[in-house]
Amino acid sequence: MDSFIIEGGRPLKGAIRVGGSKNAALPILIATLLTDCPCEIDNVPNLRDIRTTFRLLESLGKRIEYDGDAVRVLATGRLETRAPYEIVKQMRASVLVAGPLLARFGTVRVPIPGGCAIGMRPIDIHLQGFRALGATEHEETGDVVMRAARLKGRRVRLRLPSVGATENLMMAACLASGLTVIANAAQEPEIEDLGAFLNRLGASVEGAGTATVTVRGGARLEGAVNSIPGRAPSRAALGRALPRGAVHAVIPDRIESGTLLIAAAATGGSVRLEGACAAHLEAVLESLEAAGSRVRAGYGFIDLSLASRPKAVGIRTLPYPGFPTDLQAPWMSLMCLARGTCLIRETVFENRFLHAAELVRMGAAVRLRGSTARVEGRPSLNGAPVMASDIRGGAALVVAALAAKGRTILQRVYHIDRGYERLEVRLRRLGASIRRVRR
Repeated sequence: MDSFIIEGGRPLKGAIRVGGSKNAALPILIATLLTDCPCEIDNVPNLRDIRTTFRLLESLGKRIEYDGDAVRVLATGRLETRAPYEIVKQMRASVLVAGPLLARFGTVRVPIPGGCAIGMRPIDIHLQGFRALGATEHEETGDVVMRAARLKGRRVRLRLPSVGATENLMMAACLASGLTVIANAAQEPEIEDLGAFLNRLGASVEGAGTATVTVRGGARLEGAVNSIPGRAPSRAALGRALPRGAVHAVIPDRIESGTLLIAAAATGGSVRLEGACAAHLEAVLESLEAAGSRVRAGYGFIDLSLASRPKAVGIRTLPYPGFPTDLQAPWMSLMCLARGTCLIRETVFENRFLHAAELVRMGAAVRLRGSTARVEGRPSLNGAPVMASDIRGGAALVVAALAAKGRTILQRVYHIDRGYERLEVRLRRLGASIRRVRR
């Protein structure tokens, strides 16, 4: 397994471009199952979860062409309707194939998904939504099998604003008959980006990114010639221009942006994120400013600097537009270095404090009680051997190691590779001393 060796104590300085959003790219790639037309997706990050999605799509009958950050998804014939367990167990987002395949073919078989060890994260909200649209389901040897002669649009109110369930139902509703209204929908920017892509495929989606999403179902999705006005496909190496289909550029990754900003604050650095969207990070930027950071944002950039020890600022994770659960762990690392004591409350996922014990190994003062962490800031942390347990917890340990005194050896960085593209290379561009060791 690969490890990171990090020599801490160097402020991050300089400028770096933010990559495309993994959490937006995954459902958009899976949405190509709704059509046989070619689709080009630009600004796709080169991540382990993205490559897993490529394998998943190929196992179902699609062909993938990949050049840099541009991906073309092409049809090869009739699609399979059974997702293989060997792929689904690696990534929870695989369950999103259920919506497109069920709506298009009337049947789908999907294993119960895997992913990070950060709680149960059941798919019951997905299943309740599909039932509301007329599907039936049963379990069979660890798989969920769903059937529906034709999904029928209706009003569906989600018990919780689940991102995955909102995405799954949006995709399914595109081929359902009639009008579907998804109430209490997730409002994340990634939902809005999926809605934009579906509309470029020829769907009729309104309200994506708000609490109420309306989808007018149709028979086929074929996209349109050059579906972004005035724009041709970006990579000539991928072949001829699309006769029909969709061309779409993925939004910047707000979680990568937030992680880099928090790392800069933790190291007392000064960075510019190019291509970042401040509107997607309002809760995080407000917290960083409250902690003493100087933040300046404009069209396509965010600047941050922090010359002194941060102030303790408690946070509570909430669905968007609240403080994102995916940045709770990096924020804890920052607060371990703060002046004062604060509470960090995790309300989205249970069991998402696995990184806390590793931070304590580095000298942090963290006490857990249920879904709340009490963090007492220390003047410094010390390098130590630590281990990543999930994507964001691993990122938190990188943040802590960058700020710590001495050397940190971070093991199991394959978790980090699922969500951050070549993180060690990007951090070195900002002056960090970090290298990957292959073992």
